[in-house]
Amino acid sequence: MSPIIKRKGEKFTLPSKYLLFILTFLCTLLMLFTFGTDVFNRPFNTVVGYVIIPFEQGIGRMGEWLANRSEELVQIRSLLQENESLRDQVAQLTEENSLLQQDKHELNQLRELVKLNEQYGEYNKIGARIIGRDSGNWYSSFVIDKGEQDGLSVDMNVIAGGGLVGRITAVGPNWSRVTSIISDNVHVSAQTLATEDNMTVSGDLKSMANGVISFSQLVDSKDQVAEGDKVVTSDISDKYLPNILIGYLHTINRDANNLTKSGYLTPVVDFEHLGEVLVITDLKQQIEE
Repeated sequence: MSPIIKRKGEKFTLPSKYLLFILTFLCTLLMLFTFGTDVFNRPFNTVVGYVIIPFEQGIGRMGEWLANRSEELVQIRSLLQENESLRDQVAQLTEENSLLQQDKHELNQLRELVKLNEQYGEYNKIGARIIGRDSGNWYSSFVIDKGEQDGLSVDMNVIAGGGLVGRITAVGPNWSRVTSIISDNVHVSAQTLATEDNMTVSGDLKSMANGVISFSQLVDSKDQVAEGDKVVTSDISDKYLPNILIGYLHTINRDANNLTKSGYLTPVVDFEHLGEVLVITDLKQQIEE
């Protein structure tokens, strides 16, 4: 009996070698049919045209978008690094500019001191830097970095900014305290430079809010003194050397006695901004002797 045909009632089975032969034959037949015709290519091409190609195009666009984003990220990172570098350069330039401004300010002050030194060339002088001051907006009392070790003593006159600042009232080994002419209860014997009329200049911190200090007892018998005239220290001053500029007459009022005048003058020194000063080492008593 054939091995393929089974008797009635038995389950039909196909031996594996015949099944393998049949499948091989069918595959060979399909291969030949495929190479010889395009019956399967058309549906496949249609599927590719509607599914695969759009998918590939989407993948291409996504890849292009990611490439652009990646390039932008690289550019952003480069810009951030460049920005950080520029910030460092700006900070460095700002610091250098501040130092240059400070040097320029100090140079201008030194030039003023040199000019002042030439202006009062008949006196011996020594430069000093302010290292401390009392509270407030004005340099009414301050400390300089020179003292007894530098030959300084009480009552030596201090000048800056074109004229009289004050005098030394206390001395230490390497420091001195200066009381300026704008301090309350400070009085300076002065005179007008043009007419040599005497007056008394008094410190007045309250009036300094308006940039002036007061004067009184001006004897102007010929009525020649005018606003804007220069006021200097007088020869009769017991603490201050003569002919040191104090300021300019600002306001002149006639007193009730009709014999003297009083008012305000504008100090030549900027008592709100002081850094370096010159100390005249000659005392008034020494000059007189």
